[in-house]
Formats: sequence, C-alpha cells, structure tokens
Amino acid sequence: MQSPVIKNLQLELARYHARLKAGVAFVLVLALILAARLVYLQLIQHEHYRNLAESNRITLVPAVPNRGLIYDRNGRILADNYSGYTLEITVAKAGDLDALFRQLGGLIEITPKHLRQFKRLREESHEFETVPLKSRLSDEEVAILAANSYRLPGVEVKARLFRNYPAGEGLSHVIGYIGRINDRDLSNLRETGKAVNYKGSTHIGKVGLEQYYEDILHGRSGFEQMETDSAGRAVRVLSQTPPVAGHDLILNLDLELQRVAEHVFGDYRGGLVAIDPNTGGVLAMVSKPGFDPNMFVDGIDPATWKELNESPDTPMVNRPLRGIYPPGSTIKPFLALAALDLGLRKPGDAIADPGYYSLPGSRHRYRDWKKEGHGVVDLHKSVVQSCDTYYYQLAVDMGVERMHDFLARFGLGAKTGVDLKNESSGLLPSKAWKQKRWKQPWYLGETVIAGIGQGYHLTTPMQLAAATAMLANGGTFYRPRLVRAVRDSETRGERIIPPEAAWKTTFNPEHLAQIRAAMVDVLKPGGTAVVAGAGAPYAIAGKTGTAQVVGIKQGAKYDEKRVAERHRDHALFVAFAPAEAPRIAVAVMVENGGHGGSTAAPMARAVFDYYLLGKKPEGIPVVEGHESAGD
Repeated sequence: MQSPVIKNLQLELARYHARLKAGVAFVLVLALILAARLVYLQLIQHEHYRNLAESNRITLVPAVPNRGLIYDRNGRILADNYSGYTLEITVAKAGDLDALFRQLGGLIEITPKHLRQFKRLREESHEFETVPLKSRLSDEEVAILAANSYRLPGVEVKARLFRNYPAGEGLSHVIGYIGRINDRDLSNLRETGKAVNYKGSTHIGKVGLEQYYEDILHGRSGFEQMETDSAGRAVRVLSQTPPVAGHDLILNLDLELQRVAEHVFGDYRGGLVAIDPNTGGVLAMVSKPGFDPNMFVDGIDPATWKELNESPDTPMVNRPLRGIYPPGSTIKPFLALAALDLGLRKPGDAIADPGYYSLPGSRHRYRDWKKEGHGVVDLHKSVVQSCDTYYYQLAVDMGVERMHDFLARFGLGAKTGVDLKNESSGLLPSKAWKQKRWKQPWYLGETVIAGIGQGYHLTTPMQLAAATAMLANGGTFYRPRLVRAVRDSETRGERIIPPEAAWKTTFNPEHLAQIRAAMVDVLKPGGTAVVAGAGAPYAIAGKTGTAQVVGIKQGAKYDEKRVAERHRDHALFVAFAPAEAPRIAVAVMVENGGHGGSTAAPMARAVFDYYLLGKKPEGIPVVEGHESAGD
C-alpha cells in the first residue's frame, strides 16, 4: 500500500504567485505598448493620419485652362476653341468592350472609323484613363446616353473644349495642330518639370506654332478641393483655385494675303514666303499641298494617317522650312554683288557669250540656257538676261571658298531662326564640307556649276526670302518671325515682340544700287520676268531661277513637254517691292513648275499687287503669245 502524497502548500502558493505576477507583468507590458502606440498615433502621428483621413474625404480635381487663341495681324481668328460633348470609356470599368460597342451602336451611330480611332488611342492611354470613342455629340445623342447610363458601365459623357482651325489646309504648316498627350509627351513634361501643370489636360501642341509656343498657349492649371462621401460621390466644393487661360498669339501674317498666295499657287506643289524686309515679320507662308489640321485634334485614324504619309505629294512636309532645293539662278544677284565687292569685276567688264563655257584644256561644254548665247554680256545684262556663261567664268575666278563665305553673309547654309521647329539649314558647299562628307577633294567643275546655283548647293524658300530681304534693306539680317505680339489672358495687354536684327553686313552702296537696278530690269522688256512686270504701277526688283531636277546628256536639248511632270525643272523667283523703298520681299519655289519667269514670278506679282494695292487677282495673269526667256 502506497503512502499518500502530501502537497507542499507553501511551494504551490509560491508558484501560483509567480505565475500571477508574470501574467500581470505581461498584461502591464502589453498595456504599456498599447499606450505607447496610442500616444504615438494620437500625438506624434496625429497630423499624418489627419491628412490621410482628409484625403479620403477630400479630392483634388484639376481644372484645365482654356487654350490661348491665335489671330492674324488684323484680328482674324486662326485657331480658337469651342465646347462640346465627348463619349468616353474607362476600359478598366467597361468589361466586355465588344458587347459594349454593340450596345452603344444600338443607341447612337458608331462607325468603324470611331472604333479604329478608339483602338489607337487606347494603346496610348493608361488603364484607368478615359478613352474617347466619339466626339462632338449632338444634344439628342447626349440625352440618349444619359437616359441609358445605368446600363453602360465605364461610359461617360464629358464636356470638353475642342480646338478649331478655320483656315484649314492653307495654314496647316504655320499654325500646326494639337493632339492627345502620349507617353513621349508625358516623358518630356516630366523631364522638364511641367507635368504638374498638365494634370487633367489631354492635349498638347504637336507641330507648328501650337508646338513652338506651347508654354504660352497652354496656360496654368487650377484645381478644386471637393468633399466626397464614402462612395466617392461629390458632396460640396471646399475651395477653388481657378485656372489661368493661356495667352493669345497675334501674328505678323496677313490672312487675306495668305489666301491670295494660296489662290495663285493653284494645284502646283511648292512653297512661298513673304517677309517684311524692315522687321523680318512673316507676312505669308504657303506650303502646297497641305492637310486639314482639324483631323488631328480628336486623333486621326490610321488609314488617313497612312494616306497622308505615303502620298507622293508629301503634304506633311513643310516646304518653306524643310523643302531643300537648288537655288538656281536666284543666287546670281548675290554673286554679282560679290564680284563687285571683291574687286573681281567692274560694271563695264564684259564677255563674249557663245552659248557655252569650257574650262581651259577641256572639251567639255557647260551650256547656257540660250543655245546661241547672249552676245556681249556685262554685269548688268548678266542679271537681266540670266546669262549662265557669265557666272560659269565668275565662279572659277571667285573660287568656291570665297563664294561660300560671301553667300554665308546672307544666311545661306544656316537656319534662319524662324519661330517654328524642325527648320532645315540647307547646304552651302565648301572644300572642307566635301572632304568631311565624302572624303573627296573639290573639283573645279563643281565650282563652275555652283556659279549658277546647281550642284551641292541647297536652300529653303525661307532662306531665300530672308536673303532677298537683306538686298532690300541694305544688309541687315532680321530673324523671320511669325508672331508679332502676345496678348495676356488676364490683363488683355499686348507684349510686342521686337524685330531681332541678328547681324548686319555692309556693302558698297554703289555696288548694291547697281545690283538692285539690274533686278528691276529683270521685270522689264528684255528681262526674264517681263510677264510678271507688265503694267505694274510700282517698281519690282526680282530674279528668276530654274533648278534642274534630273540631268540631261551633254549637248541634248531640254524639252519640257517630253519630260515626265515630276522630272521637270523647279521654277523659282525672288523679289522685293517697291524697289526704291521695299515693304515686302518674296521667295517662290514651284516644284516642277518649269521656268521661274512664266510660273513663279506671276505668283509673286499677285502677292505684291494685293499687299501694295489691295488688288485681289482673279487668276494668274497671262500674256498671249509670250514664250518664256531663260529662267
């Protein structure tokens, strides 16, 4: 029989007290931790969590500013805004898009074009952004969508401002257009620290003045502090910082003059630039063909975009800035001035022109446009009748380096600095350029053809207009400027952008007067632009030019009628008027237009007639029975 176990009450009690104390201590530690956490949250982190709570209750809603408007010099609107409604879809909330499109198609008209555009814009958008499906909804369509909104998940009808370009195709390369902000635009905005100002904005300037003056036109975004309930619905507006509208642009360009220039250009391709030689203000700028910028505002569909980009007429190319062409005989007045200023020729020095030129010891003939030659030719006659032979010899005597340096004084071979992006610098060749570009020496034969503006030499219509303006004003290079003033959206005050005289080059006044006199005679009987000068009540100083597109065999005769239209020569003309006190300088380049005197020069005459006399043409003037002489 086992003896009973006798419990040690003292020991048990001690153990009990120990467990009790441990439990109390544990509870106290937890209580202290909880109290410390409570103090930390309520006192130290009070402001942080208060802000979080407020952010759940208050939503910041960006307010997009109205975009600034664009006017011509006489106050005619060139780019404005109007309000309308857009059907937009949040893809993340919409579910089955195909089913949604079918449902919407049963309510309003949804075309394949709308669907193609939606697909393209969706690829450029983020998951929770709304993507427009159809813009410019009618009142009836808005009412139908509002009545059926409860069964259209992810569908919203939003009121938006739309950009409009009343001038359409004519000013497409000048004004440009706005388009939806894509990833590249957003990346650029972040890099430049401007992304905050574009909160809520969907569009940005893409090309033209809309792009160049984006910071001025966009304005400053505002915001509203909106109190919301637990479901995210707006309850009330707590505070408001209104947006500041973008500033307006007022151009030097004259819309009516622009329309005249477009009209006389007809169906030709090419470019025309008219400049005020005393300020550099761009009065007209034509690029033919163009495109309708309104197509880009809502997002152009892929088929139309492909058609524009693959067109052989290249309507997306800004010809006055990006079109580069041989200047042809339009550089002859500049080279004639160089001959006088450099002491290589005197006004009375003359040559006998047999209709061709050959380098010493060579049998190769560089032909003149006039097969039988011009007879005895001095400097004045060389400009008036555009004698190639005279300038072949002059180029050899001058050399390519002196030719390069003198023409560079007129800004040729460099960007003009006009207030548009993506301008081409053209090409003013030299020995160093050829060695660097082609790793080849310069040949004397290349100097010969450079004397008549052929070979490597390439210019833009904008460069030719700016250079011609220098002949008109006596040697000052003014930066071409499209914008004359910026109008403040709040004060309505105008800040005039002063003319920028980039540099001034000096010539012997007598030499310049002789060149200008020869250019005046270009438009008189015996000159190559007599058609354009006929009956003018003011004096015009000009020079015609023809730029070869494809070469012809030595000794062969160029027959325009036997050449494919796109292989015909380009027609050029530069001029200023009135010759004694110039107010306007013009450069015209007509692709495959043939002769400058019969095609390009009458266009300039029509521009002069309107600008100086207010005379609007019914068409390009034609003199019956006249055949073009030379350029």
